[in-house]
Amino acid sequence: QVQLVESGGGLVQPGGSLRLSCATSGIMFKIYDMNWYRQAPEKQRELVATITSSGRTNYVDSVKGRFIISRDTAKSTVSLQMNSLKPEDTAVYYCHAELPGAPYYEHWGQGTQVTVSS
Repeated sequence: QVQLVESGGGLVQPGGSLRLSCATSGIMFKIYDMNWYRQAPEKQRELVATITSSGRTNYVDSVKGRFIISRDTAKSTVSLQMNSLKPEDTAVYYCHAELPGAPYYEHWGQGTQVTVSS
């Protein structure tokens, strides 16, 4: 059974930091690309950050220089360090595991709420 379980969300003031973690089980973690998505109220889900199986990273422009994605293959976890948080970062953040190719596989976590407010 595949499980992706996010943790670390919460309420933080503007300018603050949070670290999200996603613990995975039931997948061969080392071959999956890992993503963090977010969805704000009444907005489409947005890809925030990616770390490939080889460790390459990519970020949406709005978080570049503030967020850092990392992975720990030994623990089968992926993390998102979020610094200098802004109110517009408020959203539900989702962990996503992706195995590109044919067949294509993907798995989602249940999401964790991040609220940036004073």
